[in-house]
Formats: sequence, structure tokens, C-alpha cells
Amino acid sequence: MDFELPSELRQLRDSTRRFVAEALMPLEARYANETDIPDDVRRGLQDQAKALGFWAFDLPESVGGGGIGAVGRCVVFEELARCNVPAFRAPTVFTPYLGPVLFHGDARQQAQYLMPVVRGDKRTCFALTEAEAGSDPAGMKTTAVADGGDFVINGAKIFITGADKADFVQLFARTRVDGKDLGVSCFLVDRGTPGMRLGQSFDLMSPDKPWELLFENVRVAASQVVGGVGQGWQLAREFLDAGRLSHGPKAIGRAQRALDLAIAYANTRHTFGQPLAQRQAIQWMIADSTVELHAARTLVHHAAWKAEQGLNYHLEASAVKLFADDMLVRVVDRAIQIHGGVGLSRELPLELMFRDARSRTITEGSSEMQRTIIATGVLSGRERVDRFDT
Repeated sequence: MDFELPSELRQLRDSTRRFVAEALMPLEARYANETDIPDDVRRGLQDQAKALGFWAFDLPESVGGGGIGAVGRCVVFEELARCNVPAFRAPTVFTPYLGPVLFHGDARQQAQYLMPVVRGDKRTCFALTEAEAGSDPAGMKTTAVADGGDFVINGAKIFITGADKADFVQLFARTRVDGKDLGVSCFLVDRGTPGMRLGQSFDLMSPDKPWELLFENVRVAASQVVGGVGQGWQLAREFLDAGRLSHGPKAIGRAQRALDLAIAYANTRHTFGQPLAQRQAIQWMIADSTVELHAARTLVHHAAWKAEQGLNYHLEASAVKLFADDMLVRVVDRAIQIHGGVGLSRELPLELMFRDARSRTITEGSSEMQRTIIATGVLSGRERVDRFDT
């Protein structure tokens, strides 16, 4: 058992850390509270990443990616998450926002949809959540009814990040053929398809602006179904597992920066003739944050290792999201407390980090939902959280 990162991942981590310091941090003051960065700025950063060999570092070599794998992805995402620029909440400077669904497409779908996203020529979004179907897919009301060689889609999705700039949508709908409910299917719906339109946008407490997507008699060919009719929930679960795993390194990167700020301030701020760092209350906050960060990082690397080995990591992904996101809230909260009044000021990134941290305990499945997933899997005997040696 080796808990050391291999040399190539240490080099990738160090190179990413330099890129963050030199290319991304200078943008933070301008864009931290924006919902996105301008497309020309994003493209310029992507060009820099491509020139350095970073682009699509985590995607399989078979599609032109770097083939680094899940552990490497977590290492890089942790470094990118130190920067409070919107684009790096979904780190589209180094790799496209993609998810695993498109890899299940047929040859035509991969050529028309997967590869343009891999190259950075197209953008996509993932449309699953509805007003009555967040964590509970059984409440999904969006339907796709077979009509000849097509499906006619009606319904609405909410909180869809990136819907306003997506060239196509990965849409999940309950499928009906000849009056029978065949379960959830995934459809690729191009922007501009008649009947699909943006609804309202949602201003959240964090600098994010997801959208409502509306579908009124949207007709798509049956050839736009990914992975087969009725296979959509399995695809969605794979997407959600990957997304929940990625919450871990992003939470760790932000928490590490918050802790670093707290340590620096505690060592330099004096009250009543002593530095804060000499006060037990402050020391215990620093100690608790350090331990929780270490635990989260170990949990993340274990889950990523399982994903990289092709093993079932469904419960581990939920454990990562539950523990890491809750940890982030606590660590940032302690950092604000250590800073006192200045911690509430927008002159420091901590108040933004706290808003972002609080939102993460709900997005992509609330903390309560992750506990339910873990408990249900363990109590039923169908799944368990495995050790490194199993």
C-alpha cells in the first residue's frame, strides 16, 4: 500500500499550482463575484493550457486526452479550486465540462457530440433536475413519447448550469412507447431545436446562475437516444457519481486556502500583546481544520482510486460529497471566526468561499440525500464502503 502520489502526478500538481498562481489568481479580484468569465478570456486561458499540454488531461487517450485518470483529476481539481474565479468551479480551462454520458454514445453520436466537446469547439449541459424531481427521480414529469421514428418531449428542467451557452443538452426524460412507460432515457437535443427554450434564470447565494429549460412538443429523432431507451437512469447515476467525487477535491482546495489564510493571520495578528496563534481557542480551530482536511483528502483519493480501477464507488462518491462539503463549511467558518470582522469583508475571499461552500451541501444531492444513499446501500447489504485492500 503506497499513499504517495506517483512522480508524474506530483509534477502535474506542481505545474497546475504554478498555472493557478500566475494565470488565474490575477483574475480573481475582477471576476470572483461574477457568474462567469468572458468567452474570450476563457479561450485565452484554454489556449495557454493547450500550449502547456494540460488540455483534456483527464480524458482517455483514445479521444486525444491525457489519460491521467480519476486520481490525477482530483489532484488537479484541488489546485484549481484554490482560485475563486467562476470558470474554475467547473474547471473548463483544463478540461471540457463533459461527464461520462457521451462516452456511451454510438459512433455517430461520438463524432457529432463527444469529439467537438473534447476539442473545446462545443459546450454542453446536463438536464436532470426538475421542480418535483431533485434527489427523487421517481418524480420526473418530463416525458418523451414515441411518435413514428421520433420522440416528442414535453416538460421543464430547473437549476441547469450552463444551459444558456450549451450547444446541445443531455436531457433526461421518462420514455413512453406504445403507451408503456419504459423508464428514463437520455436524449441529445441541439440548441435551436423548435420548442426548446430557456426559461428563468436563478440568482443563487454563490456566484452561479443556473437556468430553467422548457420543452414544448420538442421533436427529436430516435437516433438521439444515448445508450438505448430506458437506460437513462444508469447513465445519470454514473454522471452523478463522477460529479459527487469531483466535489471532494474542489472542497479540499477551497478549504486548504481558507486554512492557509487563517494560519497566516493567526501568526501575524496580535491581541493583548500576543499573536492569535498562541491562544488555545485558535489552536484548536486550526487543529480541527487540519485533521478534517487530511481525512477528506484520504477519502477522496481512495474513492478516486476505486474509480480508476473500474470498481464500484457509488457509496464512496456519496461519502466524499457528504464529508468534504460539510468539512468545507466548517473550515471556512472557522477561518472567518479567526479573522474576526475582517473575515466578513469582501476584501478577503472568505465570505465568497462561505457562500459557495454552503450551496455545495445542497447541489448534486443534499447532505441528507447522501446519508440516505449510504445507509440504504449498507443496510440492504447490496453495497458497502470498501477498504483499500478489498
